[in-house]
Amino acid sequence: MSKPKAPIVLIPARLGSTRLPGKPLAEIGGEPMIVQVWRRGMEAAVGPVYVACAEVEILRAVERAGGQAMLTNPDLPSGSERIHEALMKIDPEGRFDAIINVQGDLPTLDPSLIRRALDPLADPDVDIGTLAVEITREEERHDPNVVKAVAGFGKARIARALYFSRATVPSGAGPHYHHIGLYAYRRSALERFVKLPQGELERREKLEQLRALENGMRIDVVLVDTLPLGVDTPADLERARALLGGARSV
Repeated sequence: MSKPKAPIVLIPARLGSTRLPGKPLAEIGGEPMIVQVWRRGMEAAVGPVYVACAEVEILRAVERAGGQAMLTNPDLPSGSERIHEALMKIDPEGRFDAIINVQGDLPTLDPSLIRRALDPLADPDVDIGTLAVEITREEERHDPNVVKAVAGFGKARIARALYFSRATVPSGAGPHYHHIGLYAYRRSALERFVKLPQGELERREKLEQLRALENGMRIDVVLVDTLPLGVDTPADLERARALLGGARSV
């Protein structure tokens, strides 16, 4: 295997959110949040961009903005299953050899990070690429809502993921890394992943990526300098509006 030559960007989205109901359609910079995320995907210019949505309201919002969307089963349990179902509908022939899964609540995402997620796949032994940024705020080291990527970077910018945790790991002096939940899958890796049963560590940590590690799949992490704002609460939404209030459409 070589670095994928035909990637596609898929953005899973659904209206069900306990902390911020209906958040994909929340207005930011004059457009629904999901449209802002779709625009970040288009700005990355790595391949076609589709929103894999659970509800027709999201599909209509994306299509009104000129984007492409695909309806998926609203009962699917996770974003990875959602993007896989969308991929099978969009590309049953297998033309796309990599899938970049971008969360639908990252409206301020730097488009270059989408491109960077593909870098680990230049190594034929890597199944999945993802991102992390060094933690600089002490309180984040101990916040269980901040997922830590455990990888020995040293002076390198790409390292193999050994674990992901909500705990403060590893122990001892040294940096900790905030995992950014954006993934680049080889197509074969995504197809394998969605067929795997939920893992024991995945259940304990409530982290889906541990299913891949528990089953011997290799995830490599790119160390980046920018942490995108994830919109999970009304306060996050107001921060995103402040950042993108004057944003232009692409």
